[in-house]
Amino acid sequence: MYYGAFSISKNMKLNIQNETSRLRAVILGTAVSNGPEPSIEEAYDPKSVLHIKAGTYPEETDMVKEMEAVAEVFKKYDIKVYRPKVIEDYNQIFSRDIAFVIEDKLIKANILPDREREYEAIQHIVDEIDNDKVIVLPEECHVEGGDVMPWNDYIFIGTYSGEDYSDYITARTNMDAVIAIQELFPHKTVKSFELRKSNTDPKENALHLDCCFQPIGKDKAILHKNGFLVEREYEWLLNYFGKDNVFEITKDEMFNMNSNVFSISEDVIVSEKNFTRLNTWLREQGFTVEEVAYSEIAKQEGLLRCSTLPLIRD
Repeated sequence: MYYGAFSISKNMKLNIQNETSRLRAVILGTAVSNGPEPSIEEAYDPKSVLHIKAGTYPEETDMVKEMEAVAEVFKKYDIKVYRPKVIEDYNQIFSRDIAFVIEDKLIKANILPDREREYEAIQHIVDEIDNDKVIVLPEECHVEGGDVMPWNDYIFIGTYSGEDYSDYITARTNMDAVIAIQELFPHKTVKSFELRKSNTDPKENALHLDCCFQPIGKDKAILHKNGFLVEREYEWLLNYFGKDNVFEITKDEMFNMNSNVFSISEDVIVSEKNFTRLNTWLREQGFTVEEVAYSEIAKQEGLLRCSTLPLIRD
């Protein structure tokens, strides 16, 4: 029997147009078998280093508990939750880093080489997607999903284009990737933002765009001015959303990852329970806020958006 003329139809139809439409399917990372506490040399970001030095690096049991609470919120809203296959003694929390979806395409992120196995652990999910909808960028394109935000007619991308790019382990997305994404989606306006980077000071480091900015609802945003290297780029966002629609966070709030909440819909946001000022403002704006404990995960310079990879929104 000859099957060569037929391709197997895969059953997952991706759809991501923006950050806030009603979520239907998502990959949530896992903290199970997270491995031993890394050495300072093994850490990928200055916030992890700070907690390693202070003896406050998060315990696996606490992080598992935090992530399962998020999974429960997703189940409450009837969202299909996929999880990576567990790799023994390996950090698989931040699924946003390893891939991202724009429209009906999943783009494999070119991440730090040490983290390549994280993508292999979601291969069983990728296998449900048509092959021609899975994009692997050229090797010179460095990109992580935390820097990429589809927003209707726009794609917002955080980047760093300084000549000292290679000196920063915190510089994760380069201009080669920005250009490649523009070529993949020529009908979209790709707008890049230069981010402030530091290998040593977590309060002066925007690891990803979602560490200093995130759109919420239909027309609002959370924003931190100092995360942007170029003031006019920050001003562009402020003007685009309008000052009355923007919640400005402080340096300490950025450090605590206040911009890294996660939208289930235009009306429902999952947020860390200690973000008192933000959560109060969100409720005043009419949002339903699903509060969870996520402060242990936050010690690795990532929060709710970082640990989720949306696949399908309405």
